[in-house]
Amino acid sequence: MDHLDAMRLFARVVERGSFSSAAADLGLPRSTATEAVQQLERRLGVRLLQRTTRKVSPTLEGEAYYRRCLTIVADVEDAEGAFTGAKPRGLLRIDVYGTLARHFLLPSLPRFFSEYPDLQLHIGEGDRLVDLVEEGIDCVVRAGEPRDSAMVGRRIALMEEVTCASPDYLARFGTPRTLEDLAGHRMIGFISSTTKKVFPLEFTVAGAIRHLTLPMTVSVNASETGRELALLGLGLLQMPRYHIEPYMKAGTLVEVLPEFPPSPTPISLLYLHSRQLSPRVRVFIDWVTKEFAARLPSATAR
Repeated sequence: MDHLDAMRLFARVVERGSFSSAAADLGLPRSTATEAVQQLERRLGVRLLQRTTRKVSPTLEGEAYYRRCLTIVADVEDAEGAFTGAKPRGLLRIDVYGTLARHFLLPSLPRFFSEYPDLQLHIGEGDRLVDLVEEGIDCVVRAGEPRDSAMVGRRIALMEEVTCASPDYLARFGTPRTLEDLAGHRMIGFISSTTKKVFPLEFTVAGAIRHLTLPMTVSVNASETGRELALLGLGLLQMPRYHIEPYMKAGTLVEVLPEFPPSPTPISLLYLHSRQLSPRVRVFIDWVTKEFAARLPSATAR
């Protein structure tokens, strides 16, 4: 087994947590997989894997070597593909906020894989800052203004935001027509994952942004929970339109103050400054951009 194949095998052992499973994936005898990793360890002079009767896991050195293996194997495959005209192949690791993934990306994944059958996706869900190098992630999709200057941010869409409430809430507190009418109203607070503080409500008035913080009975850090609380009549809520459109059509949530909308939220795809975009990442970026444009036709990137 040559050095590159040994790296591929080692990476698969780490991902599967098993010599047997990794060997089966690659069509090799288990003994071949075991010997190949042992040869790597002898060549490097370090132990790469911790072995127990139930599980194989990387050591600290093994985790670092695993991440380097992913980069090296991907670079070789991309270089070969550039000359042979082959479509991108291999593993692409992304991280995307779960609601965005489920609404904009997952429904079209079958078409994506039909066009790129040799690609595999590892999808992590989150809204936190990630270390792309440390965690071996190729790119992330995030809502809001990018905050990490170490990453390149490509804006791919703008999400329209709305202010809404349930009919029951409006029957009790009244339907506001102006910002002054918000006196006596309540809001459902949404907590920033970065600052841990509650976002104020945001309104556009004569081209300028005004922020208001109303009394609140409850605050949340998950959009689905906030939506459910709004349906229960616990306050005014600001959310992306796509997230509550079905409820507004059904009449269980009502848009209020449409003349004073929140500013739209940018959607960005982020990757490292120092990392040359591989063909895998490039085709993924193109696909994601098209999917958001198709589902947010009035709020595409500008």
